[in-house]
Amino acid sequence: MKTLLLSITLACAAIPGYAQETRPSRNRAGYCTDGREMDRVVDLLKAQAPAPPADLPRPIAGISAHADYRDAGRTYPPLFAMISAPEVVIFGVTHRKTREKLGQPQDKLIFDSHADWEGPYGKIRVSPLREYVEKRLDPKYRMVSDDAHRMDHSIEAVLPFLQHARKDARITPILVTAMSFETMDAVSEQLADILAAYMKENRLTPGKDVFLLISADANHYGKDFNNLHFGEGEAAHRKGTAHDRQLIAKYLEGPISTDKLKGLTTQLWGENFRDYGRVVWCGQYSIPFGLLTVNHLTETLSPEKRLTGRLLLYSDSLTDSASPARDTGLGLSDISSLEHWVGYFSACYYVP
Repeated sequence: MKTLLLSITLACAAIPGYAQETRPSRNRAGYCTDGREMDRVVDLLKAQAPAPPADLPRPIAGISAHADYRDAGRTYPPLFAMISAPEVVIFGVTHRKTREKLGQPQDKLIFDSHADWEGPYGKIRVSPLREYVEKRLDPKYRMVSDDAHRMDHSIEAVLPFLQHARKDARITPILVTAMSFETMDAVSEQLADILAAYMKENRLTPGKDVFLLISADANHYGKDFNNLHFGEGEAAHRKGTAHDRQLIAKYLEGPISTDKLKGLTTQLWGENFRDYGRVVWCGQYSIPFGLLTVNHLTETLSPEKRLTGRLLLYSDSLTDSASPARDTGLGLSDISSLEHWVGYFSACYYVP
């Protein structure tokens, strides 16, 4: 009998995509891994952050920072206070070290095979939606890599705030790799059709039952990032943060369209989608891909309505160097100076 059980266990472990162990927390300095600590951090940050807008419909999607809470902390509460759906699809960033480890993949969505992810209030279950998507998405556009998801912090960062808002939340973690806009539009439309089918089969409503969350930080500026488009010093900081705000206002607020998102990519990529433009946003793929998916989903489920965006809060690591979260046990995984600062923001998306 023991031999039979061992054989079954080994056979299951050999099946690609078969759910395995818990994905552990990676950044225990910048993010919270303890529930009581997380409660305290949220209370401190909410006291300094603006309240969620009361005049908006229930959002169906949002953009969140993934920087350390002592830096970007104020941008998290306004968005996560608006999330009530138990099912959350998360589009994360495939950072440089992760890309290098994987051999620079492109035109792929990266899934994991973990059964759950570690959270401050206990394990966060992975939704059956992940398997539903994997079975239906064109194989040439998907891959499974637990290594990628264990290395990258972009999804891990949002989980404590998500779990604080909804203790029973289930997630579908997806890392987005480099893609041309044309490929991005085609893959996101296919994914949106799959999500729409899942929602119809299970009688789910966007926003109420399913939320799409995009993880991204804005400009990474200074000598350390080899990014001096606006020069150096305080004037460059003012110009860089102003430029971030201009991009958000022009491309990520108000009615969202395919043309608008394509315009954003021309700013983020330059002439080659593998490069950076005048800004170094680590959300250069997760933001347009995620919003294209949400936009296609809206067109499928509510063709008479139009996806609309609104900025909740923008800040940067230099401006927020005196964050209220500095009084907690949280640390910093990076420095902040005029030679090394990062912009970040939160935004929500809804159908009027």
